[in-house]
Amino acid sequence: MIKKIAIDQLQVGMYVHDLNCGWMDHGFLRSQFAVKSPETLQQIRRTGTRELYIDTEKGADASPAPSEAEVIAGLEGGLGEIAQDEHPDARPVSLAQERAQAKRIHGEAVNLVAGLMEDVRLGRQIDLERTQPVVGAMVGSIFRNPNALMGLARIRRMDRYTFEHSVNVSVLMVSFARSLELDQNLIHEIGMGALLHDIGKILVPPEILNKPGKLTDAEFVVMRNHVVHSRDTLAKIPGFPPAALAVAAEHHERADGSGYPGKKDLKGISLAGKMASIVDVYDAITSDRVYHKGMEPHQALRKLLEWSAHHFDPQLVQQFVRCVGIYPVGTLVMLESGRLGVVLETGREELFHPVVRVVMDAKHRRYLPVEDLDLARQPKGRPDRILSAESPQRWRIEPEEILQMPLR
Repeated sequence: MIKKIAIDQLQVGMYVHDLNCGWMDHGFLRSQFAVKSPETLQQIRRTGTRELYIDTEKGADASPAPSEAEVIAGLEGGLGEIAQDEHPDARPVSLAQERAQAKRIHGEAVNLVAGLMEDVRLGRQIDLERTQPVVGAMVGSIFRNPNALMGLARIRRMDRYTFEHSVNVSVLMVSFARSLELDQNLIHEIGMGALLHDIGKILVPPEILNKPGKLTDAEFVVMRNHVVHSRDTLAKIPGFPPAALAVAAEHHERADGSGYPGKKDLKGISLAGKMASIVDVYDAITSDRVYHKGMEPHQALRKLLEWSAHHFDPQLVQQFVRCVGIYPVGTLVMLESGRLGVVLETGREELFHPVVRVVMDAKHRRYLPVEDLDLARQPKGRPDRILSAESPQRWRIEPEEILQMPLR
């Protein structure tokens, strides 16, 4: 049985099923292994993880400890409670109307980040004016309809991860800030900081930045220094906003003080930094990398909720869930009718009722004529609803391809 235990319960002889720290830098090549020595035990404790999962069929048991199924059921219940406390989302423009502009803005933003990183690599100072039109356009698109840019954030290329991650974090941060009803100037500053938050990665040697295997302790130090490089680079720009700088400087800080580079706790991290720590992790763990397969969006939200017990601001995690939806754009879902579909838009009035692009009859495993179904506006007498989030690999469905199909 898979059980969740506190780090203090971990003992030699147990079998680690999941270190439960997918966003952390750690020296373990695998997340599943036997704890065979006190040295391994101490190494796990030094990662900063507070809770992890063990497999009692492959190693020693721990009692008391909840099963993985019980933990997931509790987290699903927590997500359901969050969904009850929400406000209608005003979207003056339809997804179809905003999609073309969003695609252009996203492409411009990726090219901008690539160009600015090249400037930093060559020792040139960043021209802040170059970022203003792109960030302004991004903010405008999010206010018109956030689903257009958030849908594009699900369509990624592994060879452009660093650039696309920066853009995706900016998109999510702007949407997050909007949901918090922050001042629009502050939203713009936060979006700018997010776009540039990883600018220092260009100063990390590529053999470390792109290493597919385990990093050495020395390489971890070099990798973590990208935050310092980003902070110092941006601090030299005349007039660079404090909120934007906080995004870059604090996105790896954690509420319990286990983050870096400043080991700040919840009280010491700015609002922008707390937001950035959540968004940066969400985009990172939902991305495919050389060394791991990205989580599905709904699963990632469960993890954020789980980790908010120690590592993130719980109230902000709850608001982020409301922002992206219980079933974020790109999630494959099973409907009560036995059909499978991909979420195109989060619900305007209720998070459990998004717009879903129906594509498959699950019972017979056959594709259906594509239908865009608004679960909040269904014909009387034929209601449908979401039963669960599903694994695209299990059903051999590519949500990214579904999202790029013409709107109907």
